[in-house]
Amino acid sequence: VPQALVDDTEDVSLDFGNEEELAFRKAKIRHPLATFFHLFFRVSAIVTYVSCDWFSRSFVGCFVTVLLLLSFDFWSVKNVTGRLMVGLRWWNQIDEDGKSHWIFEARKVSPNHMATEAEARIFWLGLIICPVIWIMFFFSTLFSLKLKWLALVIAGISLQAANLYGYILCKMGGEGDISKVASSFLSQTVFQTVMIFQESGLLGLDIHKC
Repeated sequence: VPQALVDDTEDVSLDFGNEEELAFRKAKIRHPLATFFHLFFRVSAIVTYVSCDWFSRSFVGCFVTVLLLLSFDFWSVKNVTGRLMVGLRWWNQIDEDGKSHWIFEARKVSPNHMATEAEARIFWLGLIICPVIWIMFFFSTLFSLKLKWLALVIAGISLQAANLYGYILCKMGGEGDISKVASSFLSQTVFQTVMIFQESGLLGLDIHKC
């Protein structure tokens, strides 16, 4: 009988470390402030765009407000929330020869820097859903012939799609031809967005004068 008891228990493994790691990953939000601002700016931009006609008749005021919210969202997601919530980041670096290089990084997983499942889910859902909403705004703007908003909608798509592509490349490791395609896309997006801002600013002034 004693031998049978030994055989029944010899394969039992008490790995408390894995249980603690699993409990940590399923824990609630670890970075509440970063999680809040990850959604705040992009949701605020969408809400302001939808409701600005109800609360204000100033096209320039609404345009600038939404544009600022989109810019704050782009900066915070690119530089802060991605690094804290999922351990990813991307940026552009210019070497000594003046060539532009896009760098995609994924932080090594460690107990002190581990994203929780809740944070990762919120990060990716916000990163994917909001550009889809701006694409819907693009088609609704065309169909309703509200062309004065078209530049703003394109800016929203460009900024949020740039972050989405950047973080997808970070997740995939930034390797292969996809990295070159995404790098080209990011550089074109930044250039086109700057041009849109300049052109839309002049357009906004003309409409305001009328």
